[in-house]
Amino acid sequence: MGPWMVVRQLVSIAILPFTVTVLVPVWIARANRIAFLAPRGAVEYALCAAGLAVLGIGLALFGSSLFLFWTRGRGTLAPWDPPRVFVAEGPYRHARNPMISGVVLVLLAESMILRSWPHAEWAGAFLLINLVYIPLVEEPMLSARFGESYAAYRGNVPRFLPRLRPWRPGNGGGSRGR
Repeated sequence: MGPWMVVRQLVSIAILPFTVTVLVPVWIARANRIAFLAPRGAVEYALCAAGLAVLGIGLALFGSSLFLFWTRGRGTLAPWDPPRVFVAEGPYRHARNPMISGVVLVLLAESMILRSWPHAEWAGAFLLINLVYIPLVEEPMLSARFGESYAAYRGNVPRFLPRLRPWRPGNGGGSRGR
């Protein structure tokens, strides 16, 4: 993996998840005059602590998914430079879209830490956009590119909510885990 691949990764991250998780939330905060305030009281402390935990999970999901796209898939998260090899390992054995799930968790964490309804609304809007985009655009492209291996995967691994036991290709798929 040469320097060109690093540039491809950084460009795709800067354009997509950075915009969604940093630029838009900063714009929302400025537009609504929202700033982080130190928590006051047990409920606000609990909400911030839960937000930090959710942030850690979201970043771990996003980071591990990105790493697999890079190292195993030999591509990026960007639709214009997708993985060239089908990736169905790591978190992808539990959910088909762990990267998007990770981004949604980061957005929810931001809303919890800032205690901000406008940020929670942005997290919901982002999820809704992906609930439409993924089945209408992304999944048909994946079916065309990866054929039967993607069809078997799609039939056994849920889109967002993870199955408890990891899916293993080639063993009949097991239960759908939904």
